[in-house]
Amino acid sequence: MKKFLVGFVLVAVALLVIGRFGLPPLMTALGYHPAYDGPRYTLEGGKALIVTTSHATLGEGGDPTGVFASEMTAPYYAFLEAGMDVDLASIEGGEIPVDPTTENMAWLLAAPADKRFFADPVLQEKVANSARIDDVDFASYDIVFLAGGWGAAYDLGTSDVLGEKVTEAWSAGRIVGGVCHGPLGLLNAKDENGAPLVEGRRLTAVTDKQVHELGIDITPQHPERELRAAGAKFESATAFRDFFANHITVDGRLVTGQNQNAGEEVAVEMVKLAGGKP
Repeated sequence: MKKFLVGFVLVAVALLVIGRFGLPPLMTALGYHPAYDGPRYTLEGGKALIVTTSHATLGEGGDPTGVFASEMTAPYYAFLEAGMDVDLASIEGGEIPVDPTTENMAWLLAAPADKRFFADPVLQEKVANSARIDDVDFASYDIVFLAGGWGAAYDLGTSDVLGEKVTEAWSAGRIVGGVCHGPLGLLNAKDENGAPLVEGRRLTAVTDKQVHELGIDITPQHPERELRAAGAKFESATAFRDFFANHITVDGRLVTGQNQNAGEEVAVEMVKLAGGKP
């Protein structure tokens, strides 16, 4: 009996060790938060604005949510390393709700940029005190990046103010885009001719398939559904689970990424389009 217990404990410990140290690289190998190894660009003195949700729960008083951390942190550090000043704004201003899933399961789900954020008091201060979008001149930035997360399904696509602000940035010739649920923030924007910005344009965002696979159908807006209905030419990649898929689209000054796996690559492409130098 004693030998059996010792053997059981050893097997259990071995499985825990394998899970703890083996699952993260397996997740990466499957496509989750892939390392970006493409060309990079600098834009010294440039300015980037990252816009997030202010909605903190699934439904009214449901599980906590917000911006998915890497959809804010990955572009933030990509812009910062390009030599840009980076500001954060949210629909209501103040503290940005960050989906706790990443930090609660940091050993498995945190991207390198998330781990950097956990130890970065400067970015933490910006997250705690974001500007209200009403008070921000979007057109004064070279780049406007719309971060996603489940919270964005509640307020980015329904904000008239955000639509107006993105319209102003687009009319001023700025680079606009985002990832995952972030492109919902394009729904109320207009192009320079007053037509819906997304109409007839190629873009991507989180797929209906990924939403269904993750079992979070409660949100009022689903990016693929809403963007297709608005006339966008929706593109995406797929995988055995779309959580592991990755795709970006570039249509002129509009750059979008399918989900959390695309944040850094989308940011780098935006820096390039904004005039970044290799």
